[in-house]
Amino acid sequence: MTQWMWQILYVGAGGFAGSVCRFGLGSFVYRLTPTPALPFGTLVVNVVGCFAIGALSAVVDARESFSPELRLLLFAGFLGGFTTFSAFGYETVALMRDAAHLRALANVGLHLLAGLGAVWIGYALGR
Repeated sequence: MTQWMWQILYVGAGGFAGSVCRFGLGSFVYRLTPTPALPFGTLVVNVVGCFAIGALSAVVDARESFSPELRLLLFAGFLGGFTTFSAFGYETVALMRDAAHLRALANVGLHLLAGLGAVWIGYALGR
């Protein structure tokens, strides 16, 4: 098999695992909040994913201990499959479509502030 085919397999395997974990965590959060005012399952997944990418990238930057294959598996694959920015976009538009403009704005603000903050904290802790 060529190197490119191996790379595709690493990303695909990581993406599968990340997507399954995203579904599991999101479903768990939604079970805890059966009638949420905001899509908290997606928020939790995005913040956890942002934290994870911040922490892992700090470890990679500081120690250069991850092989290119492991980086593909974790970053492009697992975290790419785990984070749910497309779901965030859809749910925000759905809130706006339902005339819940303030909730849509709160959803965007929480995702941005908590996600960027989690990347910063994750990176700081990872170093």
